Formats: sequence, C-alpha cells, structure tokens
Amino acid sequence: MLDLVIFIPLIPLTGFLITGLFGKILKNETLIGTIASSAVGISFILSCIIFYSLLNQHIEDPVIVPLYTWISAGSFSVNISYQVDHLSVLFSLIVTGVGFLIHIYSIGYMHNDRSFARFFAYLNLFIFMMLNLVLSSNFLLTFLGWEGVGLCSYLLIGFWYDRKFEGTRITWTGDAGNKAFIVNRIGDFGFIIAMFIIYVTFNSLEYQTVNSLAAGSYANYFNTGIMTATTLLLFLGCTGKSAQIPLAVWLPDAMAGPTPVSALIHAATMVTAGVFLVARTSVLFALSPVSMTVVAIVGVLTAFFAATIGLVQNDIKKVLAYSTVSQLGFMFIALGVGAFSAGVFHVMTHAFFKGLLFLGAGAVIHGLHEEQNIKRMGNLKAYMPTTYKTFLIATLAISGIPFFSGFFSKDEILWYAFSKGHWTLWLIGVVAALFTAFYMFRLLTLVFHGKERFDHHHIHPHEAPKTMTIPLQILAVLSAIGGFLGIPYALGFWVSSHPNMLENWLEPVFKNAQYIIYKSSTHVEIAHKIHIEEYFLMLISVGVALLGIRLATNFYKKDELWSIPRKLATNKKRTYSLLFNKYKLDEFYFAAIIDPLMLAIQSFFWQVFDIKIIDGIVNGLGALTKDIGNYVRKIQTGIAQNYALLMMAGIIAIIALIIFTS
Repeated sequence: MLDLVIFIPLIPLTGFLITGLFGKILKNETLIGTIASSAVGISFILSCIIFYSLLNQHIEDPVIVPLYTWISAGSFSVNISYQVDHLSVLFSLIVTGVGFLIHIYSIGYMHNDRSFARFFAYLNLFIFMMLNLVLSSNFLLTFLGWEGVGLCSYLLIGFWYDRKFEGTRITWTGDAGNKAFIVNRIGDFGFIIAMFIIYVTFNSLEYQTVNSLAAGSYANYFNTGIMTATTLLLFLGCTGKSAQIPLAVWLPDAMAGPTPVSALIHAATMVTAGVFLVARTSVLFALSPVSMTVVAIVGVLTAFFAATIGLVQNDIKKVLAYSTVSQLGFMFIALGVGAFSAGVFHVMTHAFFKGLLFLGAGAVIHGLHEEQNIKRMGNLKAYMPTTYKTFLIATLAISGIPFFSGFFSKDEILWYAFSKGHWTLWLIGVVAALFTAFYMFRLLTLVFHGKERFDHHHIHPHEAPKTMTIPLQILAVLSAIGGFLGIPYALGFWVSSHPNMLENWLEPVFKNAQYIIYKSSTHVEIAHKIHIEEYFLMLISVGVALLGIRLATNFYKKDELWSIPRKLATNKKRTYSLLFNKYKLDEFYFAAIIDPLMLAIQSFFWQVFDIKIIDGIVNGLGALTKDIGNYVRKIQTGIAQNYALLMMAGIIAIIALIIFTS
C-alpha cells in the first residue's frame, strides 16, 4: 500500500502535461479546471490511504520507496526515491488537501482569463514540485523540488506580466517575480554548500542515513563547528524560502500574482518549506545549540518585525502577506526552542486559516472589481455574507481566540518558549500576538463593517460563485476545529492521557532530536504534567488577543475615529513612515548592496569591456592598418629603376619556383 506514494507526485505532473500541452485544444474552462483539480484531488486521496496505512499498521520507522537510480558516479549515488513517514505524510496531506480546495476556487476566480489553461498548468507543476520536496528521501531530490517551487513561484507571481504593480522600484508584476526568484537564490546558495558539507561528513545525502549517523555519534558532533556551519547554511536557505529576516523582502511583493497563488504558494505550502527542512533535519539542528538559538532569535524578530508593519498597511493582500511573514516567525520560534511538533502544528493550522483569509480576500477583490485598498471598502458583510462569516472565523483563529485552531498552536509555541526558560522570546511573541489581533480586526472592521467607502457608480459588490464559496466554507470548518488535533495536556488530560494527537503522531520523527536536546539541556522538564503557569500564560495570551480586538474595533468602527491613524501619521510621522515603508529594508538593500553592485558592474563593462576590449579592438585595427600603410608606402619611391629592379626580381622568383617545383 505504501508503494502508492510514487503516484502522489506523478499524477499532478500528468495534469501539468495535459493542461500545458493540450490546453489550447481543450479550450473549455470547466474541462481544464476539472482535469487539473482532479489530479490534485486524487493525490489527496492517495495521501489519505497512506496515512491510514501508517496509522493502522503502527509503522514508526521511515519506509523508503525507490523509483529509479538518478545519479551514479563512482561511490556517489542518488536515487529518485520517496520517504514515507509521519512528517512527509502530514505535509503531503496539507499540500494536496489545501491545494485541491484552491484549485476548485481558481476555476471561479480565473474565469474568462485569457491564459486559463496556462495558470492551471503552473498550479499542477507547483504541486508536483512541492510534493517532491516533502516526500523526498534525500537532500538532492528535496533540492530539486526546492528549486522547482522557486521556478513556479516566479511563473505564478508574474502570471499577469503586463499588469502594473506598486512596489519598491517595482513597476510590473514581472519585476515582483524576478525579485522573488533572485532573493531565493541567495538562500539556495547556502542550501547547496550545506549539502556539500553533509556529503563530505556523512558520505551520504539520504535523510535516514545522515540522521542515524548524526544521532548515533552524538558525542562526536555535538556543538562542533562543522555541525554549526552546516545547520546555519541550511537555515540560510530556509530564511529565503520562508521569508525570514534578512531575506523577507520578497514575500509582500509576491502579492502581485493572482490571489489563489497567494493562498497556495505564499500562505499554505511553499513558504513553509523552510519549516519542513528544519523539521526534517531536526537531529542536525539539535546537535548545534548555537544554530537553534539563531533560529529562535531570527523567528521572534521576524514575527515582531512583520507584525508591526502589518499595523499600517492598506492593501488587503499586503496586510495578509506581512501576517504570513509574522506567523512563519512563530513557527521558527518553536523550532528554535526544540518544540518541533508545535512548529509543524502551526504549519497545519496556518494553512487552514491563512489559506482561508487569502481566498476570502480574493472573493472581496473579485466582488469589488479588483479593488484592494481597504480604505475604499466598508460594510461588505451586507453584500457578501458568506465571505464575511468565513473571514471572521479565520480572523478569530489567527488572533488566538479559544477554541479556534490558531489558539492551540500559537499557545503551544508560547508555552514551550516560556517553559524552556526563554522569557524574552515569550514576551516578544506575546507582543507580536497583540499586534496580530489588532491588525487582523482592523482589516475585518474596515472591509466588512462601517460606512461604505467604495464608488457605487462603478462598483457593485456581490457574493462570489459557488466554486469560490464552497472552498471557503470547508476551510472555515478546518480553521474552527482543526486545532483539536493538538489539544495541550493541560486542557485535555481529563479525556485522554495523550490528548495531543498530532504530537503523538510526530513523536517517532523527532524522538532522536528530543533525546539529544534532553541530554544536552540543563533545563529539565517533566512531560505530561500540569503546570499552573500554563493556565496563567494561556489567560494572558487570550487577554492580549481580546485587548487587540477591542482596540481595533474601537479605533476603526466609526468614521470619526479615523482621526486615530491620522494623529499617528501626523504626530508620529517618523514612526508611521518607518512602518508604512517596511523599515525601509528594501531601500537599505538597494543603497548598501544593489546600487553599488550595479555601479561596479556598469563601471566594469564601461571602463574594461567597452573601452579597453571593444574600443581597443576597433581602435587597434585602425592603428594596425595605419602602421601597415606607413611601411607599405615606402615601397612607392617614384624611381623607375627601383620598379624595374623589383619586376626583374619577381620574374626571377617565378622562374625559380617553376624550375624547382616541376
């Protein structure tokens, strides 16, 4: 039964080939959308079958399913093979499940688009690459999927390549695609170097072999320079793909693509690839306390950094984009403190509520004829009741309101940070959670409540079609109840001795990493024990969320209270400008790196290539011709005797040549 894993990525690849090669022949939108969606839906069914097999057969060790030998050179060999374990199956369910809903949604959203078939071909190709990334049994195949989703991201962000897009030195959507592609290459360079080091160290690129050797030789590798360098280089790749500081600048501009792209690639799947890679190599990271600390610090700074920017954004998709960056920061906080299951848990819940938020935003944009400025919306709940209800559920979930999905996963992350002695991480995380609740209910209030601020003469809001609202409703249910898969012991101990089903499911994957952390840590905690502090911190978390909601609804529910942000913009002009302009991180990169680099490249091509090489060749040929002429003209003396002498010499040479060659 587990051999079916081979078909999980191959079926979306087949969908890509059919829609990509025969899309113009098929023409019918319903047929194209059905083919592409069915390909992902079948992969989801196969993922469910494999999940059931793992659950029913109680398989704990990874099962490797080979397809064929990919590269074989001397002692180096890499297979196209898939690893079936609890982590890969969980991510496969997320990718195919949420991906299927987004495919269905896209049938309605992309209706009448001139490149309908091309869009679905790209979506299927992305699913294929993402599944290779999470199902691979080795680093190299993961890297193939890693680069593949980068390519698909570029293609989908710039899908409407002829549309204008407002960004830092960005004019067209194609520029946003270029930015995402180039920034990710920086992180990918770190991933490549890390693979070289891993192969030299362990003589293998197979996850199972590398993790077993690393865990088995714990004393030889713990806190060594080689392990720190390897994990930091891997994490550099993760900061690019998962938009963490210092490579977080690409994700907000990636909103130039169609909204289903934002939901699929930049909320539910691709951006979580970095979280997956750290989780997959958890043993290596556990061997480097320095790297774990770096992961946690980068995560908390990113969570705070992005949350503050989200407070003042006016583009509905950009608010959600910075929210994504912030939530990814929470996931890395969990990974950095050793709570790997909590980080993966937040990946799952985030896929539900953030996918729903982006799709809800797409429904709003669709109903307002491409309007994205939340200052030109208002009272849309009267026109789009289904979209409003589902958007509200997702907003409650991301804000951490009991007992929606985000409450369980975010609270678990904050509790682990506190319980392991990282008080500063917990405090900054709580502040970021406050900002999250504030900017999300600011968004909800300005879009769905208050006075109607759109142009009634040109805009007529309307509910989205069924193909768009049904995925919203399904994701709303998952956002509401999905968190019950990870009930903390403090809340579920009276029902079961192991209430956190997701943690139990992932325990075989992270047991070696947890053992290493336990052995190396001076902070010992007893598992499955009720801590009174946990209830207290839970109340603080909920109180902070409610405070953020109250402040946002009070500030923005009445038109006269628009004076609040105006006062902020007037009295705290520098602070407001700094947040609105994203801490001018783009401007810093342009001033510190891009502009000097471009100037150096231009100077090289001007002063070296153009002047010395191109002009040198042209001018050199002219000078050579002139010098040859100076020498040749000396033959023309004007004396007839010299000419006669030369003629005789020529005749003698010709006669000699004839005589000696005949």
